Amino acid sequence: MAWFRKHGRALPWRDTSDPYAIWVSEIMLQQTQVATVIPYYERFLLRFPTVAALAAADEHDVLRLWEGLGYYRRARQLHAAAKRIVSDHGGRFPHDVEAARHLPGIGRYTAGAVLSFAFDAREPILEANTLRLFARLLAFRGDPLAAAGQKLLWSAAEAILPRRSSGVLNQALIELGSQVCTPREPHCSRCPVASLCPTNRDGLQDVVPTRMPKPKIEHVREASVVVRNRGKVLLVQRASGERWAGLWDFPRFPLAADGESAVHQELIDSVNRLCKLRIEPRRLLTTLRHGVTRFRITLECHEADLAAAATNGRSQESIALSQADIAIHEQTNPFADQRWVPPAKLADYALSVTGRKIARLLSASGRRRAQAI
Repeated sequence: MAWFRKHGRALPWRDTSDPYAIWVSEIMLQQTQVATVIPYYERFLLRFPTVAALAAADEHDVLRLWEGLGYYRRARQLHAAAKRIVSDHGGRFPHDVEAARHLPGIGRYTAGAVLSFAFDAREPILEANTLRLFARLLAFRGDPLAAAGQKLLWSAAEAILPRRSSGVLNQALIELGSQVCTPREPHCSRCPVASLCPTNRDGLQDVVPTRMPKPKIEHVREASVVVRNRGKVLLVQRASGERWAGLWDFPRFPLAADGESAVHQELIDSVNRLCKLRIEPRRLLTTLRHGVTRFRITLECHEADLAAAATNGRSQESIALSQADIAIHEQTNPFADQRWVPPAKLADYALSVTGRKIARLLSASGRRRAQAI
């Protein structure tokens, strides 16, 4: 704790005891680096300064502010939990760890972190940094994620907690794991507990904790289609349970064909199947490459014109899916809604990262056309 007071980083969520602000930071920090989180955290609290403000917000606005941070399920669960806190807990984050763990998106670590940081509750925490730290302090050679490993490490995290200042110690442990007891080449010479560490004594830093094999990377090819109609483009909203649920995107689907004519036919067939629209492909706009978990995706972005709506008795300008449509096409249609949007209005929609890149490309193209005219 003395080491932490001297060496701990100044982070915005460490300057508050507000459980709401701490909770937001903990959700954002899941699988995301601190430097990336800070500007999102500050913008989010500026827009939604209280749990009541977040609970009252539209999910679309929450997702729009989260855009680019990834793992969007976190934002949806944060929003759902805020509503639960307002409806079931009088707008106050629960002080009881079991009550906190019943909220959407809050597990044992998050509940313990919020309660210890905000209320100095004597609650243990175990996340990537402290898991590694405790494994080395115990020279634990087993799988830290297996049941036996988890039981041992959680017990250690609880056993060392003091009667007071548990929150400070937990913060110090996270900082020590993050900044000193790093996965590779830990800075043992700077560690305040190096003399207590058998892993350091025996030179086992490269083998403790046990490293799990990296997941096999799968390469995937997909297509995204910008469908134009009377100065507007087609946006689709991802349905619950799908990748990027709740976000808007251009129609996207796996692509198998090779050769221009075969690709164009697959674009026509896929958009007709998914959106019940007939298109005329025009050209390849760009190719984007990005990663999602273990997938490495090559995304071919095509441009097309609307040829005709499928014969469903509705106009081309009104194609929001009815409940009957969703039921009929639930096996093949990953979209909850569809809208025609002027390119200038794309900034109002929460898009996937690649969707936003395409939107910016369209915006830049529109500006160039306007300047040419």
